[in-house]
Amino acid sequence: MAFDFNYDTDTWIQFLKDNWVILLIGLVVLFIVVRIVKTVVKWLIVVVILVGLVVYSGYSLEDLKSIGTTVTENVKQEAITAMAGEAEDATYTSNSDGTFTITTKNLRMDGKPGDNEVKISFRGAPLGTWKIDETIQTLIEAAKKNA
Repeated sequence: MAFDFNYDTDTWIQFLKDNWVILLIGLVVLFIVVRIVKTVVKWLIVVVILVGLVVYSGYSLEDLKSIGTTVTENVKQEAITAMAGEAEDATYTSNSDGTFTITTKNLRMDGKPGDNEVKISFRGAPLGTWKIDETIQTLIEAAKKNA
């Protein structure tokens, strides 16, 4: 899925020339927030500032949603590819609470035997709860064999 924002290089250069002060102020505020605020609120402030700058630049909320959806889909696709490629190195661990954990170089999967969903993290970033499909089941079986 490619983006077609209908902007060429000249448009971006003109936008930067016209709005460099606002963009610079936004970047300075972002830098200050990241350096000073030490909680999760920091990231909420960063997101609000970035969304404000993006909206100010002419993108709509729909553009941002489509970008977010595309990024999410790309990360999910990378995770699925990693599952297929890293199955032979997967390790299966039975936890004391009855759950299991499967780890590879890039993935971590937590679930409960018999459930049809697992929690997946890719490169340390949580991707949420996924339904167990053929690819995930193959990884689970490969990890069990490696245990």
